[in-house]
Amino acid sequence: QVQPVESGGGLVQPGGSLKLSCAASGSIVGISMSWYRQAPGKQREWVATITSGGTTIYAQSVRGRFTVSTENAKNTGFLQMNSLKPEDTAVYYCHLNTRLGDYWGQGTQVTVSS
Repeated sequence: QVQPVESGGGLVQPGGSLKLSCAASGSIVGISMSWYRQAPGKQREWVATITSGGTTIYAQSVRGRFTVSTENAKNTGFLQMNSLKPEDTAVYYCHLNTRLGDYWGQGTQVTVSS
């Protein structure tokens, strides 16, 4: 079992940046990490994935603005978010896909507002 814990959310002005972290309770080597978000009144949506091989994939709405990465030595993943827009406001969740199952973090709130 590899439990993820997100951090780094907060309030930021439009055009600003935030970097979210996802700290796993165990090794993330060989594990794909994804980020999802859920805005009020909306369904949870996929944002980005970094595969176990290091391939990154992004939703069209964030491509070119967000960057997903991992630091395996620290069992941590990151979501760098630049050029933030009000529509990026949501609770952001880290998801780990492992051979033993899927694990979700508790989420971290990101609010983009002036």
